[in-house]
Amino acid sequence: LVLACLVLTGAGAVAVAQVKIAVINSQKALLDTAELKKAQADMEAKFKPRQARVDTLSREIQQLQGQLQSMAGKLAPQGEQDLVTQGNRKQKEVQRLTEDLQADVERERQDILGRSSQRMQEVVNKLSEEKALDVVIDVANTVFVKPALDITKDATAAYDKAYPLTAAAAK
Repeated sequence: LVLACLVLTGAGAVAVAQVKIAVINSQKALLDTAELKKAQADMEAKFKPRQARVDTLSREIQQLQGQLQSMAGKLAPQGEQDLVTQGNRKQKEVQRLTEDLQADVERERQDILGRSSQRMQEVVNKLSEEKALDVVIDVANTVFVKPALDITKDATAAYDKAYPLTAAAAK
């Protein structure tokens, strides 16, 4: 038993080297980059006309529903049916446009995040080498961390330096 304890404590002493650890909020580091902020603004501008079309159609549907309610019993059956048909047609268009818009936004978001995540991983690897870190842990998996161990801002700054926005891209 004593021999086993000596062997275990001896093996433990060998493994007790100073380990340099850092934590990062990878999501925040990535979302705070100039590239992602610009990509978000570009996506909003790109998809704004399509969203405006959906909003316009939704308002038109509400107006048709209001007309049907306010004119209940006053319209000829054919007039009422025409309003219902218009509303149904617009509702189907809104649904189709919304589904297409959501799919396009999600596809573009995934492309951007995939590319940027890969770049951020490269930046964190380089930062880890520069700071001689042994382990970098995402803050999402930690219960407590000293603020001095957080490299989130460093990673964002290094990313922006490694992948600067060009003058044309910044506009």
